[in-house]
Amino acid sequence: MIPAPFDLYRGRVLPEWIDLNGHMNLAYYTVLFDYATDLLFETIGIGREYKDATGYGTFVVETHNRYESELLVGEEVRVASQILAFDNKRLHLAHEMFRLADNRRAATQELMFLSIDLERRRVAPFLPEARARIAAAAAAHAGLARPLWVGRRLVMPQL
Repeated sequence: MIPAPFDLYRGRVLPEWIDLNGHMNLAYYTVLFDYATDLLFETIGIGREYKDATGYGTFVVETHNRYESELLVGEEVRVASQILAFDNKRLHLAHEMFRLADNRRAATQELMFLSIDLERRRVAPFLPEARARIAAAAAAHAGLARPLWVGRRLVMPQL
């Protein structure tokens, strides 16, 4: 059974990730979220071994990041991941990154993945065994509350 939420990834802010403002550059939040995705996908059986064995993988087609508090060099984080939805070709995820020292949320990420036949480089339905594993993981997450920040879009406020 997969944890709900999937809260197993831990990471650390590296010195080379610090920008001119003295905190972690926005690109590296995505790196940490990507590492969390990799761990989730390996755990549910749609990671590297699945790709190598089947020639199928996933591509991200949309992502939305929100930055809530800065992270400084050496700080440790955890990422909690939630499967929001899936269908034959898509997988919708949400990640929340928390500073370990005080459990303060630092960032969120929402992603949409597509199942890809890597030989043809085309969208294709998840293979049946992958779909079954995703369905089981999604069922474990079905009772979680949908994060309020999911589905937002960028827009300038009306003055």
